Amino acid sequence: MNEMEYQMIFKRKSFHLFKDIGHLSDMELAQIEETFHSCRPLFPQIKVDMKIVPANQTTCKRGQEYCILLYSEKKEGYLPNIGYIGEQLDLYLASRNIGALWFGIGKTEEQSHNGLDFVIMIAIAEMPQDKFRKNMFKSKRKSLDEVWHGEYYNNIGNIARFAPSACNTQPWIVEATQTGLSVYRYKKLGKRGIMPAAMVTHYNRIDIGIFLLFLELCLKHEGIGFERTLMSDTGDEEKTVIAIYQLQDPKC
Repeated sequence: MNEMEYQMIFKRKSFHLFKDIGHLSDMELAQIEETFHSCRPLFPQIKVDMKIVPANQTTCKRGQEYCILLYSEKKEGYLPNIGYIGEQLDLYLASRNIGALWFGIGKTEEQSHNGLDFVIMIAIAEMPQDKFRKNMFKSKRKSLDEVWHGEYYNNIGNIARFAPSACNTQPWIVEATQTGLSVYRYKKLGKRGIMPAAMVTHYNRIDIGIFLLFLELCLKHEGIGFERTLMSDTGDEEKTVIAIYQLQDPKC
């Protein structure tokens, strides 16, 4: 699964508008739900769930056929956890030619499911193969120097930096040494796109979970083992350490 997910990093894209969509069968919808329940969590102790609903049952109007509603217990770490899990699902969808869009501002009347709270939705629709990304490096992202500090593992950073994020804010900085990586959630003052100011940290915490998945897929692809330590993220500083990776048998 990890290598397939890594390969899909280069194919996936955020479909801000769905055109020429196909129709997802009941079997495909069941496979999406099965895949969700097999995703690896950042925090195994946090309960999560999902529900697939027709597009007209949400406020997302991008031409999609369905929306995946993601639910969670509201415990410390639940936002990066849902990002980490949801991005695995995003990469699976790309492998099945199902376009996806993380839609943070979407609303639904289904505010709870199996005792869990609604967090965020992903809009989906079956798309033609040629609508997916052909050259990831043409995507608009911060330069490597902006997000990757240090002279080590630049090949890892050069792929991981393409993780999707709310309003393309890319709220992460990595400090790389020969033996480890320190990942920070970076909140640049004044940069939030259309996000309400009060929600910037909320979405950035989801984004950092997405980024951690990309980072780990890149490490595994390169055969670099690691021990991960997740840090508490309860503040709202400009730069907050989120995870520390001790690299095993590091190669530079």
